[in-house]
Amino acid sequence: MNAKPALRRATPADAPAVHRLLNAIDTIEIGHPETDLHTVQADLAGTEAWVAEEGDEPVAFGMVWQETSEPVEPDASGTERIEADLYALPGRTAATAALLATMEGRAAELAAASGASRSVVHLGLSTATSVDTGQVRSRGWRPVRRYNVLTREVDGTDTPPELPAGLTLRTCGTEEDRRLAHAVLEESFAEHYDHRVRAYDAWLERMEESSPVDWSLVWIARADGAGDAAVLLARDDRGTMGWVRALGVLPVARGRGLGALLLRQAFAEFARRGRTTVGLAVDTGNTTGALRLYERSGMSLHYSADTWELTVPLRR
Repeated sequence: MNAKPALRRATPADAPAVHRLLNAIDTIEIGHPETDLHTVQADLAGTEAWVAEEGDEPVAFGMVWQETSEPVEPDASGTERIEADLYALPGRTAATAALLATMEGRAAELAAASGASRSVVHLGLSTATSVDTGQVRSRGWRPVRRYNVLTREVDGTDTPPELPAGLTLRTCGTEEDRRLAHAVLEESFAEHYDHRVRAYDAWLERMEESSPVDWSLVWIARADGAGDAAVLLARDDRGTMGWVRALGVLPVARGRGLGALLLRQAFAEFARRGRTTVGLAVDTGNTTGALRLYERSGMSLHYSADTWELTVPLRR
């Protein structure tokens, strides 16, 4: 089917219908639904989004956003980066084309409003996406990075690790610790692909868009000779699994096993809470050995997604 779609801006009232659409696409791509309603609601509140409809039901959905709530400045090359997501049922080429054109145009407008001379747009698509990637390529998009979503089953045999001498773990019980966790993660990811620096307040706002942070699922590792050197930040609001949002180790402390110990702590806590699965996403091009760490910790591939990139010039 390739009927001309009815394309319009999405509103918060569309959340239930978009939720149904995304879970139908999940089932096609990974075999079962994994999208939570509260995630859709947060996306509709925090992004500019559109739906393409056939009758009263959406058949495609897209959104764009800037990765900060602070005043945006283009980087030294005059580039403003814009993020985007796109979902479509199989065969909806007209809807896909209409959404891509609308999203690209809006990304250019957002970048121009920042004083940039061009917009670099990043679009996340599952490697098993039901979107026609040939159509995406025909518009100039190219895949530039791959991310793996890994999972691990947990149960009562997962217990907190025995800590070696000179190492302690603590949760973020104070505002000082929360600011420290932010600082450690910022420094740990400073050289990471496409990392965007955020001040503490903007970082916290971004994390709390879908639900308040559970600070009992944020651990800081302190090691003799390195100080507070590693942080794991997790969440327990997803329907299908516990989720590790970020794991960062300062360069000075890498190679000492801090990441593995933090993972074991998270696995144990999720098992204690009754979870049976824990997941996370990892950049396969990460040069710190993160993918190997997760695999050694018993995690395996759930699915993969690519970041596609398009550069849109704004003025000659």
